[in-house]
Amino acid sequence: MRVLGIDPGYGIVGFGIIDSKIEIDVIDYGVISTPKELSLPERLEIIYSSLCSLIKSYKPDVVAVEELFYFRNQTTIIPVAEARGVILLACKKNQVQIFEYTPLQIKQALTGNGRAEKSQIQFMVKTILGINKIPKPDDAADALAVAICHSQINPMLNVNKI
Repeated sequence: MRVLGIDPGYGIVGFGIIDSKIEIDVIDYGVISTPKELSLPERLEIIYSSLCSLIKSYKPDVVAVEELFYFRNQTTIIPVAEARGVILLACKKNQVQIFEYTPLQIKQALTGNGRAEKSQIQFMVKTILGINKIPKPDDAADALAVAICHSQINPMLNVNKI
């Protein structure tokens, strides 16, 4: 099963693509960046078109997206939520099944501890994927964590399917 994991944002969207069979193989990871000087609608258009290109190129079986959690900075929650909506729309328009996972579920799936620190998650991403370095930037590592989380949870349950 090919999984596209996404860490939503509007300045930076992390993505990670894995193949999950008996072992997990990393296919690609990176970020979609949007220039700060552009308007929010222009940034959302970049996210949409870039994600559609990724889906067409890599043909994932499913997309796993991190759910939003309460931000300390309340001024960013609305644009991030809007970006997340564009991400979900791009997946739906490209007819890819979408699953959502909370930060707690992701941490539990990777470490067994829902209160794990970011460094613990990053270490587990590196270890599970059998790679030499923690993927950079952090948004890409977070997206890979979301993809790994999905591969660890039985997708046949469709518990968090949209």
